[in-house]
Amino acid sequence: MAFLKSLRLFWTFHLLVFIVADGIGGPRAHTLCQHLDDSTHIEVVRPNEADYEALRTENWAQTAWQMPTCIVRPRNTEHLQKVIPKLVASNVSFTVRSGGHCPHAGAGNLNNGILIDMSYFNHFTYDERRAVVEIGTGLRWGEVYAQLDKYQVTVVGGRVADVGVGGLTLGGGLSWLSDLYGLVADNVLNFEVVLANGAVINANLEHHPDLFWALKGGATNFGIVTKIRLKTFPIHQVWGGFRFHPISDLPLLMDAMFEYQSRSINDPYANMMIMASPTNDTVGVIVTLIYLQPKIQPDVFEPFYRVNSILDTTQLQTLTEFIISNPLPNSTTRFDWASTTLKPNKLLYQDLANISVRSTSIEQIHSVTAGTLLFGFQPICSSAVRAGHARGGNALGLESVDQTWVVIDAVWWWSDDDDTVHSAVQSVVTEIYDRSTERDLSLPFLFMNDANWDQDVIASYGRSSVEKLRSVQKIYDPSQIFQRLKSGYFKLP
Repeated sequence: MAFLKSLRLFWTFHLLVFIVADGIGGPRAHTLCQHLDDSTHIEVVRPNEADYEALRTENWAQTAWQMPTCIVRPRNTEHLQKVIPKLVASNVSFTVRSGGHCPHAGAGNLNNGILIDMSYFNHFTYDERRAVVEIGTGLRWGEVYAQLDKYQVTVVGGRVADVGVGGLTLGGGLSWLSDLYGLVADNVLNFEVVLANGAVINANLEHHPDLFWALKGGATNFGIVTKIRLKTFPIHQVWGGFRFHPISDLPLLMDAMFEYQSRSINDPYANMMIMASPTNDTVGVIVTLIYLQPKIQPDVFEPFYRVNSILDTTQLQTLTEFIISNPLPNSTTRFDWASTTLKPNKLLYQDLANISVRSTSIEQIHSVTAGTLLFGFQPICSSAVRAGHARGGNALGLESVDQTWVVIDAVWWWSDDDDTVHSAVQSVVTEIYDRSTERDLSLPFLFMNDANWDQDVIASYGRSSVEKLRSVQKIYDPSQIFQRLKSGYFKLP
């Protein structure tokens, strides 16, 4: 109660002096950068300094590159406790970057404001007796897996090694282990959070359980998460890899995925994904298969074995080796993505196969320089949702049914084509949503980690979840600093 009373007093004072934010940076941002540089021991990188260019373009996709007024690089929680209240007092726009994997402009970077770079938050401590690891949110998942390999254990973490710990976790986070243990956020035991008033709190099932729940899918609307504690699991050797197919095989592969999802006995050690690219003239479909035990060609994937592949890289390997084999596009390219969710259905899957090769949006994207369109189909078993409920629940409002999370990716070269490509991505997502709605198979949920900047993600969680998130915000960020001063997307509606 003493904590909440002091928090109310702090915000009562700041609400009295609150003024309009400093536009997109303006002179107050320059003044604050200078002040932080002169009066603290915190690293501040400004545009005239050698490291600035490399740091401002650290984000994975070129579409996210921006021109911050300065880049602040705190080394510990105490540094953040100094920086955040100064941002609030100066009313300066800011953002926070963990791995910088989200490709949208203003996500993990910004123009004319302060970028807080979390890369020094690389804390790693493994408690082998308790099978618990504590990691800094500036780490990337590949670094986490490599450290845990020494103990032949892993965590429910990102599927791509380069993705940052912080952003993925706060968006929910999809893992190859999710059918077994739920989403990444569901497996967090504790969040260390710095609030807008500089207070540091630990949110878990016993302390601040309301904030603990909200951070599992509620993004950066409440504070800056500096560390997370996760349970580890004894999974090390797996079987998996990629099977490559021509685009003409897509209808057969969609049938195989429906058969895989319709099996009478769920095997949570199995996971897979189909990625189709109608704009690729050589390999049009990549099927990712993984089995979380060292079992060669498990029977659960038999529907896919019946479709002959051009190339098959499946083999016994460590989970880390499997994850780092997932390639990323060159970071000099521009990137856009969006998501939608639907229930598995054989006829609908054939509709999706048809849309994937015949949508008018394909030619729209193919017409721009290096324009590439990809359709990702990600089966989510109801066991993943139930595992989340068993671990204290999350903010996502997921229905406990088998479902498929669809992601549409687009890649291109030039900024002049941004609007053309974005319009095409919107169109194809709408086309898929309309078809699934016609068949009464659409689900409202939007997966934040795959969502577009103009999709109303948190509203898709449902009214009760949104109301609960707002009530948590009123307690921990009543002046809505992270809603208003922090740039980026996926705010509370």
